[in-house]
Amino acid sequence: MSGPNGDPDVSIDDGIINDEDEFSDEEYESINSMLDEINSYLDGLEERNDSLNGKLHDLMESNRQARLEFRAQLNGAKEDDKEEKKEEAPVDEERKEDACEGSGDGK
Repeated sequence: MSGPNGDPDVSIDDGIINDEDEFSDEEYESINSMLDEINSYLDGLEERNDSLNGKLHDLMESNRQARLEFRAQLNGAKEDDKEEKKEEAPVDEERKEDACEGSGDGK
């Protein structure tokens, strides 16, 4: 006769494991209590992890916003410098013309 997995030399009765380790109700309750405690700790860790992820997301968004504002200020400062140089250029031309007129060239 073949066994439960088709093994030819094993009978069905030989393959059964007799579990002699029977637990009392107190032991099951103790194990249940430990599992509940582990579950509570894991829930707490999950909550803290979610909280940290939210705070990290807020920090990253704040950092991104600050970088955008900083770049806008830098670009604004560069634009202001360009405008100042454009405004200074005609003043420099006027000074050159005044200097030519004051030198007695008569132009």
